[in-house]
Amino acid sequence: MSTESLQSHTTVATGETQARVDLTAILRWADRQGLSEGICNHFSLLLPGTSDQFLLNPQGVHWSEMRASDLIVVNGDGELTKRKYPAEPSAFFIHSSVHRSRPSARCVLHAHPPYCTALSCIEGGRVEMCSQNAIRFYGRLAYDDTYNGAAFDAAEGDRISAKLADRDILLMANHGVLVVAEDAAQAFDNLYYLERAAMTQVLALSTGRHLRMIPEDVCRMAYEQFGSETAQAYHCLEAIKRILMRECPEFVQ
Repeated sequence: MSTESLQSHTTVATGETQARVDLTAILRWADRQGLSEGICNHFSLLLPGTSDQFLLNPQGVHWSEMRASDLIVVNGDGELTKRKYPAEPSAFFIHSSVHRSRPSARCVLHAHPPYCTALSCIEGGRVEMCSQNAIRFYGRLAYDDTYNGAAFDAAEGDRISAKLADRDILLMANHGVLVVAEDAAQAFDNLYYLERAAMTQVLALSTGRHLRMIPEDVCRMAYEQFGSETAQAYHCLEAIKRILMRECPEFVQ
C-alpha cells in the first residue's frame, strides 16, 4: 500500500478496520519508544459500534511485529470472539473492568515504561509538577500505593479500576501505569508525555539537587494552555502511520 493509499485509508476507512490500524500503529510505535516490555503489557480499544467489545493485542506477538489482523476481540464477559492467538490473563480483568466502569474510556493502555515504573517504586512516588510535560497531567493523575500481585482475577481488575476512578492516569505501585482516553491518539499521547515527564523528574533527582517546583497558579494556567492543543495527538498519530507505512507497510494487514 502506498503512502497515498494510507492517507485515503486513514481518512475514509471507518469502524473496525480503522480501529485495528490505529491500535496496531500505537503498539508498534510504543515499542520503538521503549515503552514495551517483552511480549507483556496490553493496549485495548473499544470496537466501534459496540459498548461491550474491545480490541486487544494478543499474548505471544511482539509489539514490533504486530499486524492489524493479529488483534483479538474480547466481549463484556471476557470471552474471545475473534482471535488468532490467546490473551494475557491479566488483560481480561484490567481492561474489561475499566471499559465497563468508564464508558468514555474507549482506549485503555497498560504498560511498564521504565521511568514511570521507577517512580512507582519510590515510597510515596508522585509525578511532580516540575516540568512542562508534567503540567499536561495536572489534576489528571491517580495513585495506587498498594501492590497487590498480578491482576489474575476480576476482584483485582475491579480494585485497579476503582483506584483510577475518574482520572486519566493511574500510577500503580511497584508495577507501572494505566492510561485511558477517548481514542488511541489521545491515549498514546498521554502515555508518551507521561513517560517523558517521569524521565525528566528521575534524571533531575539523580543530580541530588532539589526539584524546582512550578507554582500552583502557573500550573493551572499552563494546563489550560495545553488543553487547547489536543489536535497534536491526532497529527502525531497520522505521522506515526505515515512512517510505519514507509518502513513496514505490513502493519495494516
